[in-house]
Amino acid sequence: MTNPEQDPAGAADLEVMTSAAEWLRAGRRVALVTVIHTWGSSPRPPGSLLAMHDGGRFVGSVSGGCVESDLVARFQAGELGEPLPTRIDYGVDRREAGRLGLPCGGRLELLVEELAAAAPIERLLQRLQAGELVARRVCLETGEVSLHGAAGRLELELTPHAVSKVFGPAWQLLLVGDGQLARYLARMALMLDYRVTLCDPRGEFADPPPQAGVRYLRQMPDDAVRRLTREPRCAVVTLTHDPRQDDLALCAALESDAFYIGALGSTRSAAARCQRLASLGYSTEQIARIHAPAGLPIGSKRPAEIALSILAQVTARRNALSAASREPQIPA
Repeated sequence: MTNPEQDPAGAADLEVMTSAAEWLRAGRRVALVTVIHTWGSSPRPPGSLLAMHDGGRFVGSVSGGCVESDLVARFQAGELGEPLPTRIDYGVDRREAGRLGLPCGGRLELLVEELAAAAPIERLLQRLQAGELVARRVCLETGEVSLHGAAGRLELELTPHAVSKVFGPAWQLLLVGDGQLARYLARMALMLDYRVTLCDPRGEFADPPPQAGVRYLRQMPDDAVRRLTREPRCAVVTLTHDPRQDDLALCAALESDAFYIGALGSTRSAAARCQRLASLGYSTEQIARIHAPAGLPIGSKRPAEIALSILAQVTARRNALSAASREPQIPA
């Protein structure tokens, strides 16, 4: 498993593109498949990727069933992989949807590109390893591929002339305050492909053994927040029960583009926090960005279940943003 410090791209996309480059270097005929539109209850969202080679292997997923096998068989038979990118539909009627394992009425549109060389993929991977957010644009008329800065771009953009998909960095979770709850949160978040950073500057705090895959910081919380939220797709959750530490982190988070800000504590402590932040000059709209108490209300006081409720709320916000950004944009 790659270290989160060295894996700034989404794990699934990175695996697909890395495998494609390796197969091309080995002399294989390789195609890249991207979900560009879905209708009904298709299992995979727009932007999902699959790479396959002429020996029958594939990595990634564009559906939850037999579409992958059908794609590989058609590619091996020479039915797919034309010089220009090809758009194909699956599940256009109930019979085909049932045959291919799609939910009844589901439909998806795919873009199939035969990749000519490893070098363009390697350039993308190099930029991802450097922590960049990169848009890969495919011209539908010429097949030309170009890379662009992706700040402010939608995750997937579809026009009559091109398809652009954004790669990396991974969604990040900054936890302020070490302890049992933070450990549960970190462990669960790693399983969901978050890049997890745990910040706790308290020198007297006894360190349990560090968790594999988690980045640890011993700097002040506001410095950690400013450092991490310079990168896109970052959530911040404060867990210290110390208003001095939590408020430092929350003030910095409110001045950032963090997609989620959460604070542990009771409803009473949340109300007191709002008063403190208001006295510091933060507006009602800014303070309303804080989810406090953090987490979905599931009626539990067990640390593992509280961690689950917080991560569920963070992920719901993440998925709402992803759904909006993945919707293909087709100009009128």
